[in-house]
Amino acid sequence: MSKIKTYISVLFLLLLIGCNKSDKAVEYPIGLVQTRLGDMYFWLYDETPNHKAKFIELAKEKHYDAFTFNRVIKKFVIQGGCPDSVQYFENSPYLLEPEFIDSIGHSYGALGMGRDSNPGKLSNACQFYIVNEEAGLPNLDNNYMIFGKLIKGFDVLETIEVEETNSDNQPLTNIPLNVSIQYLSEKKLKDQLSFELPK
Repeated sequence: MSKIKTYISVLFLLLLIGCNKSDKAVEYPIGLVQTRLGDMYFWLYDETPNHKAKFIELAKEKHYDAFTFNRVIKKFVIQGGCPDSVQYFENSPYLLEPEFIDSIGHSYGALGMGRDSNPGKLSNACQFYIVNEEAGLPNLDNNYMIFGKLIKGFDVLETIEVEETNSDNQPLTNIPLNVSIQYLSEKKLKDQLSFELPK
């Protein structure tokens, strides 16, 4: 009888441990771009795994924090990270093969990776941009990589868009970057960012 009780107790304990593990909330990596003009939060697409992973890696390494939003064009994009120069694009260690997805395009608030005119359309993870044209930029679809979307901070995007710039579209007052990854549960996404998980 005591053996049966021991077996039941062990079985109950194992079930309890299993339940506790399954009850642990799944957390999702959210891109956070902090600026002097406010914060922007981004959902990162599982459908573009290599671009998502490289952005997370560089954010954790504080790579982007050495740069600014260096290109701001109204009704087009705001661009941050490394400048468009041979120094950062020729033989860059951050080049990625495209992962184009027909259902993921240049909608308002889309997060993309820049590239030069290379024939393979390789992205340079050193640089990212955000679409600030409300109608979207479908002419860029399947030419430049989109790997995420803005989910909170559209007011910040609009504020950056109207910053005064020079003839090279560079803001007259620097907009430094602080890019990090926040891990949030479904509940926190809904409560803190008013974001519902994609179905």
